[in-house]
Amino acid sequence: MKENPFLGMVNLERWESPIRKALYGIKKRRVLERIVAGDWTVWKEEDLGISNRLGWLDPLPRAFEALPAIHEFVRDVRRDGLTRVLLLGMGGSSLAPEVFNRVFRTRKGFPALGILDTTSPDAVARTGRTLDPAKTLFLVSSKSGTTAETTSLFNYFYARVRDRLGTVRAGSRFAAITDPGTPLEALARRLGFRRVFSGDPTVGGRFSALTVFGLVPAALKGIDIGRVLAGSEGTIRACLSENPEANPAAFLGTVLGVLAGRGIDKATFLVSPRVRSLSAWLEQLIAESTGKEGRGILPVPERSPAEPRSYDRDRLFIHIRCGEDGSLDAGVRKLRKAGFPILILAMQDAASLPGYFYLWEMATAVAGHVLGINPFDQPDVESAKKKTKEVLSAEEHGVGIGRDDPGKNLGDFLTGTREGNYIAIQAFLDPAPATGRALDRLKDRIRERTGLPVTLGFGPRYLHSTGQLHKGDAGRGLFIQLTSEARTDVPIPEVDGVRPASSFGALLSAQARGDRMALRERGRRVIRIDLGKDLRTGLSRLLRD
Repeated sequence: MKENPFLGMVNLERWESPIRKALYGIKKRRVLERIVAGDWTVWKEEDLGISNRLGWLDPLPRAFEALPAIHEFVRDVRRDGLTRVLLLGMGGSSLAPEVFNRVFRTRKGFPALGILDTTSPDAVARTGRTLDPAKTLFLVSSKSGTTAETTSLFNYFYARVRDRLGTVRAGSRFAAITDPGTPLEALARRLGFRRVFSGDPTVGGRFSALTVFGLVPAALKGIDIGRVLAGSEGTIRACLSENPEANPAAFLGTVLGVLAGRGIDKATFLVSPRVRSLSAWLEQLIAESTGKEGRGILPVPERSPAEPRSYDRDRLFIHIRCGEDGSLDAGVRKLRKAGFPILILAMQDAASLPGYFYLWEMATAVAGHVLGINPFDQPDVESAKKKTKEVLSAEEHGVGIGRDDPGKNLGDFLTGTREGNYIAIQAFLDPAPATGRALDRLKDRIRERTGLPVTLGFGPRYLHSTGQLHKGDAGRGLFIQLTSEARTDVPIPEVDGVRPASSFGALLSAQARGDRMALRERGRRVIRIDLGKDLRTGLSRLLRD
């Protein structure tokens, strides 16, 4: 098999014939040419809204067109002495900005960027204590303009700014990124937001990294987005090649789809520390795009490879190696020696990031074609939202929500697992660094005990990411939902007649229960473990057991 210029391939000889056959079929049916032309029949015989979700295919002209307005906005923010930016958003509105934020330093003289994508009362309260409302720009980001989490966060911070600066001046501390005609756009106009950036309705949230949803936050912290976008043109051109064997995205997507169709559906990411935050963005893109119709590719981010004996043979390893970083090379060599299939992607440096966003977007679209699914919808995401609304409605009418009895301990729950399963930890907890470290240890212990892939998602963030796959795939997941009682609940104020829930504690609890109900309706195995009000003690006890 001819090696793709963007990829190193290891131990793929066993699947060479089906990969070649799939690439030949893509070439014969002119799939790449049809994708670029916006031909929705690449994926389905019925449109199913696909034709309205292909605006991501040619991102650079629109991105460069938006630059003057973005640069003017950034100059105004700096001139007014705002020293912090807090982005309020979920899923596609927050994950790409988070990658930009972690990979690039804040340039001197530009505001520091923070991202809040949780409804944990403790996290909301902690963030509120650490910023000065008068010196902060709040960037409210939501494609639909109706996301309950984003609306709740906006209400909380708008009320604080209004109390500090007054109604007339409060709007100047807010800007919005949303699609045209949304309730958020109308709200921003009524309340006098500093700026409203319009998204492209033909670009889905998880494909929006190179639109204003990703570029405005990046520019605010001083990233020269014109330069990094220009540096991505070569990669994007390569991903538009009509020759699938010379097109890195087509080749990558074909390998993902072919192997997933043969049971190697656990795409395990080993990413250089410099760009490790890319893993969470990839997790949403791949899981939400492919996890449906009883199929799916499970993304499994890992900080470093374990010993090969701890992995089943349903793993494809993807090593994203940035620059000269060799920190993961020894572990990858062990996996290679053990015969696991491995793809190695060489990222020249952090400035290559926009090109990698596009590479993976196109690869995911191709994988969707190979798997025979529509990669642009998320049919099962609404189920958890619907259940959350039902729970909140019950709460508002005085019906007690109560607590589920897990019935058996975690050890019992994990018995009876079988090859091909995976385990997802769903943490409706304060996403503080200490919590993340404790849950990483829990992941390792469960993986060592079961030999299965273990993923970790903080709720409600994962609902906008892997939540689709959890309900839409072949049903191989086992779900461990962790909850705790916040130290102090935080009320959600009403703003402009809207109040998604009485408090962040109520909202988070309803989201946890709503997703639990949705999973059980789909026949998934779920256990809930309540860690009590002292989260640190609860986690310690869980790790001891």
